[in-house]
Amino acid sequence: MALVSFFTNPNNDRIRKMKSDEGGDRKDSRKALSSIAQAFEELADLVKKEGGGDLRLKPFLDACSLLPVLFGCLGIAFKFAEMEYTAKVGDLQEASKKFNTLSSVVDFDLKNKTVKLQGSHTRNLRRVRQGLDLIRELFQNFLSAEKWSLKKAATTAYQQTCAPYHTWAVRTAVSAGMCTLPSRDQLLLNLNETDKTADKEMRRYIKASGDVIKIIDNLYISRGITLDW
Repeated sequence: MALVSFFTNPNNDRIRKMKSDEGGDRKDSRKALSSIAQAFEELADLVKKEGGGDLRLKPFLDACSLLPVLFGCLGIAFKFAEMEYTAKVGDLQEASKKFNTLSSVVDFDLKNKTVKLQGSHTRNLRRVRQGLDLIRELFQNFLSAEKWSLKKAATTAYQQTCAPYHTWAVRTAVSAGMCTLPSRDQLLLNLNETDKTADKEMRRYIKASGDVIKIIDNLYISRGITLDW
């Protein structure tokens, strides 16, 4: 229950520090949404120019490394997601010194029978892909005609993308953390966006990241690796 108490204890010094850090996150988030959308559009365009079957590791990670700002704008509820995502991206950045493409990463682990091994590059790539999809689903829910609250949009996105692969303890902690999410208006303020500009940039990311996610999934499927882990 330590994860749950992390979020629910009002005297938690780390929680207070995270809240004080949110001001810094907002400073870093100026037009972050536009930069992220553009980076993934450029990545999707690069794939099309190069044949559409693979992704070069370095430009992929350059785009992925921009996402932690979004996690930061969501507050402490997504702090664990941010920490895990950042760690996995960091591992793949180290791997990029040896591997040039995503397929070469997967093929290496496939050859060594370490695809699903804890800490393997292929497993970490799978987790990064889930992080991209989490933000994508959250944006889709946020832009729904029903004008969902951020809590409902984020909770549903988490349940669809990450919850099936997390332990009960993590799922419970995330559920507790959702109560700390900002309002829709506060999120827009954190992102330095209006309803109109956020709609435009979120849709750009939804489309471009969807193309990138499909490529990653196809790398697994084409090699007989299932996606249920």
